[in-house]
Amino acid sequence: MEEGFGPVSGRVTVQDGVYLQLREALLIGRFDPGQVLTIASLSQSFDTSHMPVREALRRLAAENALEIARNGSARVPPVSVARLDDLCRARATIEGLATELATQIIGPEEIDALEAVVAAHEICARDGQVFEMLATNREFHYLIYKASKSEVLIQLIDTLWLRYGPYMRMLSAHVGPRMATEDFGSYTLHHRRIIAAMRQRDAVRAREEMVSDIRDTQDLLRSLIAQ
Repeated sequence: MEEGFGPVSGRVTVQDGVYLQLREALLIGRFDPGQVLTIASLSQSFDTSHMPVREALRRLAAENALEIARNGSARVPPVSVARLDDLCRARATIEGLATELATQIIGPEEIDALEAVVAAHEICARDGQVFEMLATNREFHYLIYKASKSEVLIQLIDTLWLRYGPYMRMLSAHVGPRMATEDFGSYTLHHRRIIAAMRQRDAVRAREEMVSDIRDTQDLLRSLIAQ
C-alpha cells in the first residue's frame, strides 16, 4: 500500500514532506482500515531515516488520522457504523454551513472552476481512474469550502476528512471495479445541483444538496460495513 511514495522534495523539510505524502494518501483512501504502517517500511519507501517518519506518524495521530502502537508503528483506524455516523453528522453540519456561506459570496469564475472540476471528475470515472476521481471529488468540495472564507470551518473540515480516510478506502475498493459499467454521471449528480444552486444564489438549496451528497455516501458505506 506504500506504492507511490518517494524521496521528499528539497523545497520542504523531510518531516513535512513525509507528513504531506502520508496525509494525501489517507485523504484519498490508499490505506485499508486497520492497516499497520511500520516505521521501517515507510522509511524505505521514502528513502529516509526513521525519525522523520516517526514524527510524521505522531502528527497524524494527534489529528486522529492514525493510531500509534507501543512499538511506534501506526494503524489506520478501523471502520464502524457508529464512527461513520458520528463523522457524517459532523460533516453534514459543518460542510453544509460552509456551502451555504460560500453560495452567498462565490464569484462567477469560481463557479466556472467548479464546473471544470466536475467535468474532470466525470472523465476520471469514465476512464476507471478511481484515485484520481476521489482526488477531484475532494478538489470540488474544497473549492467550495475555501470560497466560504471561513478559516475555522476549513480547519474543522480538514480534521474530519482526515478521520474519514478509512471510509474513502472502502469507497475506492467498492467503486473501482464498477466504474466501467455504471453511469459515471451519477457520481456528480449532487455536485451539478450544487453548482446550479450557486448560480442562482440559492444558499439553502446548495446546503441541502451538499448534505444529501454526504448522506448518500453515508448510506452506501453503511451497507458496505454491514456486508
